[in-house]
Amino acid sequence: MIIGVPKEIKNHEYRVGMAVASVRELTARNHTVFAQSGAGSGIDSGGADYRAATAAILSCIAAIFTAASVSIRLKT
Repeated sequence: MIIGVPKEIKNHEYRVGMAVASVRELTARNHTVFAQSGAGSGIDSGGADYRAATAAILSCIAAIFTAASVSIRLKT
């Protein structure tokens, strides 16, 4: 499965749809995870943490929605 984790766009929304630990678990089970650049930065968890969990970092939300078959978000 290919999973996308975009950063949230609402004002003062710092949470992320998927924690780094969940990314690590999914990629260990051979799933692909794409995280948007800047996802998690408001909670002191950024691209380096997602990259360390073997997520690929994409620069924009459009790239996440194009690449992923499922997107994990908090709010629409």
